Amino acid sequence: MNIQQLYEYCQSKKGVTEHFPFDEDTLVFKVGGKLFCLTSLKEWENGTPSLNLKCEPEKALELRAQFDAILPGYHMSKIHWNTVAFHSDVSDKMMRELIDHSYELIFSSLTKKIQSEIDLKT
Repeated sequence: MNIQQLYEYCQSKKGVTEHFPFDEDTLVFKVGGKLFCLTSLKEWENGTPSLNLKCEPEKALELRAQFDAILPGYHMSKIHWNTVAFHSDVSDKMMRELIDHSYELIFSSLTKKIQSEIDLKT
C-alpha cells in the first residue's frame, strides 16, 4: 500500500474528512469529527510510514504480541491506539482490516443522530 492507496481507501468510507489539525506533516482522517487514522507524510517520504489506529484494548494487546510492526500508539492513549508500521510483518490486507476496525469503533461511538446524518449523505 502506498500513500495514494491509503488516502483513497480512507476517503472511500462514508463520512470521512481529511485534516491537518496538528501541523503540516500529520494527515488525519476523521468521521463525525473524530479521528480514526493519522499518519506522517514525512515518514512516507523517508520510507518508514506508519499509521496510528484506534483499537479495542484487548485486541490491541493481542495484535502487539502477534506482530512486530504493531506497537502502542505513538503520542496517543496506549490502551486504545496502536501504531502500525508499513512494509513489515503486517500485510496490506491486514492493514485495511485494522483501518476498518478503527473506523467502525469511531463510527459506532458517534451519536445516532450523527450516524444517520452521515448515512443520509452517502
